[in-house]
Amino acid sequence: QVHLAESGGGLVQAGGSLRLTCVASGRALSTLNMGWFRQAPGKEREFVAANNWIGTWTDYADSVKGRYTISRDNAKNTVYLQMNSLKPADTAVYSCAGSDYDRAYSIRWNDYALWGQGTQVTVSS
Repeated sequence: QVHLAESGGGLVQAGGSLRLTCVASGRALSTLNMGWFRQAPGKEREFVAANNWIGTWTDYADSVKGRYTISRDNAKNTVYLQMNSLKPADTAVYSCAGSDYDRAYSIRWNDYALWGQGTQVTVSS
C-alpha cells in the first residue's frame, strides 16, 4: 500500500520561510509525478506546484512563482516544497499528491490518485 506523509508545516510570520517534506512509502518515488496542493478554510483546493517523475517538468501556480520551489530526491523517496517570503494568504492545509509516471503531467487535483493527510501552514501578519 502506497502512503504519502507530509511534515514541516507550522506557524510563521509573514516574510518567513518553511520547507515542507513529503515522504513516499510502498512505492518508488521515481514512478510518480508529484504535486503540492493547498486548501484554505472555506475555499476550494488549489494547485501550488508539481514536477514529473524524473524532474524534467515543473510548474507553479502564479501566486507562488518566484517564492516556492518544488524539488525531489528519488533516492530518499522524498519531495520538498521550499516556501519563502510567505504571506498570510498562503495560510492553508498543504497536501502532497502522486500520479502514475506514465500519465500526463497535470496541475489538476483530480488527476492525482495518491494523497497525503496534509500539514497546516499558518502565516501571521
